Amino acid sequence: MSAVSEQSEENGVAVSGRTVGLLLAGFALVLVGIVVIVVATLVFGNGGSVGGVILIGPIPIFFGSGPNATSLIALSVILTIISIVMFIVLNRRTKRSS
Repeated sequence: MSAVSEQSEENGVAVSGRTVGLLLAGFALVLVGIVVIVVATLVFGNGGSVGGVILIGPIPIFFGSGPNATSLIALSVILTIISIVMFIVLNRRTKRSS
């Protein structure tokens, strides 16, 4: 057994470096997105558009406001579908390697 897959009661669950890297990349992307939104608001003013998708279980809730809301909602739907597909693919790979 490798050192990554070993578990003990003292150390808890072993987590691979890849998982930690993906987690840190996710946090970094969220922070970069927040910074981009703040800078865009300061530079271009408050007259922007908003659109997004909230998933509660299998039920999507779409929202949007402003002149570009339709395109932002479409982009949100596409990114949501890509995220779900990636989750399914990575979940299957994890089950195969176990």
